[in-house]
Amino acid sequence: MVDHTRRKTADDDRVYRVLVVDPVGLTLQRPPADSAVTATTTATATKDGRDTAAVAAHVQAQGAHFHYGEIPADAQPGIHFAYHPDLHEADAICALAQTHDAVIAAATPIPANATFDLGGVRIGAGTGNMASNSWGGSTGRGGIAPLMNTPGFNTVATAQMVFKALLRVQPDLPLERLHRRVCDASFDTATDLTDFATQKLAGRRIAVLGFGNIGRAVARLAAGFQMQVSVYARPHWQPWIEAEGMRFAASPIMAAQDADVLSVHLGLGPPQPAGAAQAYANSGLVGATVLERLAPGATLINFDRGELVDVAALSAALAARKLGFAAIDADLFGPAPDAQGLATTTAGLRGPMVPYLDLVERFRDRLLLLPHAAADTDHPSRVAGAIQAIDQILGVIRAREVRNRVGDLPVGYTDLGAVYVPGVTALAKQDIDQLVAVPEQIQALREQLAQLDQQLGCLAAGETLTDQQGRACVLAAVRLRTQLEQLGLRGPYQITDAADPV
Repeated sequence: MVDHTRRKTADDDRVYRVLVVDPVGLTLQRPPADSAVTATTTATATKDGRDTAAVAAHVQAQGAHFHYGEIPADAQPGIHFAYHPDLHEADAICALAQTHDAVIAAATPIPANATFDLGGVRIGAGTGNMASNSWGGSTGRGGIAPLMNTPGFNTVATAQMVFKALLRVQPDLPLERLHRRVCDASFDTATDLTDFATQKLAGRRIAVLGFGNIGRAVARLAAGFQMQVSVYARPHWQPWIEAEGMRFAASPIMAAQDADVLSVHLGLGPPQPAGAAQAYANSGLVGATVLERLAPGATLINFDRGELVDVAALSAALAARKLGFAAIDADLFGPAPDAQGLATTTAGLRGPMVPYLDLVERFRDRLLLLPHAAADTDHPSRVAGAIQAIDQILGVIRAREVRNRVGDLPVGYTDLGAVYVPGVTALAKQDIDQLVAVPEQIQALREQLAQLDQQLGCLAAGETLTDQQGRACVLAAVRLRTQLEQLGLRGPYQITDAADPV
């Protein structure tokens, strides 16, 4: 929520125009027909047909204006958001950039020569598609305007989709085949069930590369399945990883050793200098030396960036059966598939998914390719991210205040640090300070701690607890854990506001 009492820098007599080039809602629903929302271009609203009610209402609650399509030429002074969910062509974006001050985008690439003097926000974590020279390109370095993002909102959706892909093959119980046999009355549980031996996830090893928001969520889900979790991350995360009962690995190779599953959540890292062998620091990081350390028949899941995996090494690992299955979620732009839904040719296609298409014919049954859909198809996540992006743009225009900055802080702006998503992003001092507002919860924690300390004190003194005391001890421990979770007091604790994707 934007605080209207902050220092004011916006011009009351000016019309500010913010371009929104991706859907801010995904559930199909016609936009409201009444005057509560300005439908200046109803054809665009009908064509898109997605639910924008929550975002439009939020814009209006903040004293701004939401338009489906073009902003009227006679618009009153204020901040106006022009919603163009079907705008993807570079030339069209550049043309509109000439009359708009800022931009909000999700997957749509923002060209380098599309200038937005007051900044841009990417709905999501990575900013690889935000190439405008206004903020110095996708790294946000060297520009005159701030580049921002909205990390954390799609964390849970992405982590759950990782396990949706994993559970497709492990445990490898052929559900559809068994379903057909039951429906055909051709299965006898007493005699046929032993033909379908599987192995549960509990006890199997998963290597998670990265301990940012998504990597941490995947690791915790894996622990919930009672898997052995190894995490590769930067050294300062080691105590937090080990505090979660997971194993810290100092390198991707060490994490991958004998792992049954490898899940990648590293981010591309910084761009490399022109002429370098790879475009980003982490390009091709999951290569032969990592894949060869996995257990035979392992599963690779890369729902991060397609460039992180060496496609040639992936092909070799699949061919040698070192990998039993791979799931890749990466951007794909360009011509649609043919009438049968099959890939026709890579001509005209763009994006990091393109190299993987050459593997489809050889490994069709062991390869799952998704068009970067794991995070971007969750309606609540998109709405929450869009609302956060709107608040960030309003803060920039009204007070020159920047949240979730990517790259440099331009001259004349104030950095307010990151926006934290409860239960997802790392905690900071502000989260602990908020406990002051709920003294009854602090008291409840102290009571559970006192109860647990009493019983543990008896054990430390060598006493044998009665069944009643033992029950009280375990119950106090469970309640304490639950209360800590409800308060969001589950690390890690981020000392600085610096972004750390690993």
